[in-house]
Amino acid sequence: MEIIIAKYAGFCFGVKRALELVEAAQARHSGTVATLGEIIHNPQVVEQLRKAGVRTVESPRELKAGTLVISCHGVGPGIREAAKKSRLKVVDATCPFVDRAQKLVKQLASEGYDIVIFGDRGHREVKGLMGYAGDKAKIIQEVAEAEELPFSQKLGVVVQTTQEIGLYSELLAILGRKCQELRAFNTICGATRQRQEVAVELAQKVDLMLVVGGRNSANTRRLAEVCAAVGVKVKHIETASEIVSNWLRGRKRIGITAGASTPQWVIDDVAARLKKR
Repeated sequence: MEIIIAKYAGFCFGVKRALELVEAAQARHSGTVATLGEIIHNPQVVEQLRKAGVRTVESPRELKAGTLVISCHGVGPGIREAAKKSRLKVVDATCPFVDRAQKLVKQLASEGYDIVIFGDRGHREVKGLMGYAGDKAKIIQEVAEAEELPFSQKLGVVVQTTQEIGLYSELLAILGRKCQELRAFNTICGATRQRQEVAVELAQKVDLMLVVGGRNSANTRRLAEVCAAVGVKVKHIETASEIVSNWLRGRKRIGITAGASTPQWVIDDVAARLKKR
């Protein structure tokens, strides 16, 4: 049995940066360090931080004193201002790609565009983007929802950074019929596109694809979806302990990819477990 790990898998720049900022906050500041929401969507990393003394809070009000780290998914302007006005030290770990999307939404709103945000409604990143749009934005989670939109004179589009590029193209084809003027920004981050492309390439060469990462990770779910689309058997797991022996029977080649919030040690554990089997 051959085991192949995708060329690009695991931590991206934004995730590494966020974790480095948390580590620096612990080193520089005395008192409690807490992240506003999970710093990244990976249970193993969040648990490691908890054991190291880093709390997770859902609102700045939950932390009376200390350092508050805004997660890499970003927040809306209201929460950001509330954090700044508090007595807390604030460290902004918003991914630069998310920050760019926030600025674009704010710009589109100021220029009078009706705004479409293409992404998962319940995701923290999307909620943050909505905050910069005021009452001018609608969230589309599935491409088909675009057919229900009313006609607009000026329509602006921003995409969740972990979306699939193929779905974005399908969305634009529909939105082009829904407006007089369409201004669209492809805000899918480079790491997401890179990981999806190499994962699809690998999925076409193997009998089984293991996609490793948190189940609450949007970019990991997207990896599983794009791999499954090529027809290969796909299993989304968080850790090596979830591997089932029956999955491996008759498999000659097994591919491994991982979401941008999956640490290398988790990927290595999966590969090691496969080799033992």
